[in-house]
Amino acid sequence: MKFCGYLATLLGLGENDNEVLRVFGDLRSAGCDFLSIGQYLPPSLKHYPVKEYVLPEKFSYFREKALSIGFKSVLSAPYVRSSYLADTYFNTC
Repeated sequence: MKFCGYLATLLGLGENDNEVLRVFGDLRSAGCDFLSIGQYLPPSLKHYPVKEYVLPEKFSYFREKALSIGFKSVLSAPYVRSSYLADTYFNTC
C-alpha cells in the first residue's frame, strides 16, 4: 500500500513568501504529495486577527511553485479549506 501525504495550510497570519516556500520544500522532503492552501479567516473577533488578506494572484503563484517542486495536486485559493475536494486527491493516489 502506498502512502499519500496531504496537508492543508492557511495564509494571512504574517508569514512571508520565503517561509511559505521553505515549508513547501520541507513537506515534499517528508513525502507530502497533496496540498491545500487557503486564507485564514478568524471565526470571531476574539480569535487571532488576520494580518493580511492574500490576493488571488499570490495563491496562483504559490500553487505554481508547489507544483514545480513535485506536489501531485495543489488547490490554492482564498476559500480553500482542508476538506475542499479532498476526496479528489486520494483518487489519484
